[in-house]
Amino acid sequence: MKTSDIANRNGFNKDWLDNYVKNSGYEYKVGFTGAISVSEEDAQKIIEEVKSIIDEDKKKQDDKKRELSKILISSGFNFDGYKITKYSGYISGDDVIQIDRGRQGIFSQPTNVGTSLMNSLSAMRRQALSELKEAAYDLGCNAVIGVDFDYLTLDPETVNSNGGTLYLPYVFGVTANGNAVIIEKDNKE
Repeated sequence: MKTSDIANRNGFNKDWLDNYVKNSGYEYKVGFTGAISVSEEDAQKIIEEVKSIIDEDKKKQDDKKRELSKILISSGFNFDGYKITKYSGYISGDDVIQIDRGRQGIFSQPTNVGTSLMNSLSAMRRQALSELKEAAYDLGCNAVIGVDFDYLTLDPETVNSNGGTLYLPYVFGVTANGNAVIIEKDNKE
């Protein structure tokens, strides 16, 4: 049975499945066109194993998502009712967008850069905070203190290209910074 058929019937990524078959010790054949085939018996085993791997990966992703949602963030340097037990260091998360430069021409509409930027700012901050939480999670922390945002604007350059003018987009970036920490409930009450 061809791995492409197995992948199509089960919703697997064909390239991933081919690599799995090649590295898992199953006997396989490579056809004239490069198609990989396995026996019907092995195909059933492979399907079960891959489904199990996918289920386990989904469970890990769900667990990580749940843990990320529990990470506390503060612009201050403590949390009421908690004590900091470990400082793990300075971390950051970033996001960037490009906004087309307003153009003046017969057939072009100028871009309202301010409106486009304002519409994007909250999404950029959320993405930067999401990356900040990922960084804290990777360090084994459950909170981030001293969080602030830095903003970066790169003005577009005008470049001569084959005798014409090329207007590059505006680039706006945001960075969320903070200190990753481990906090525990303070039992002094």
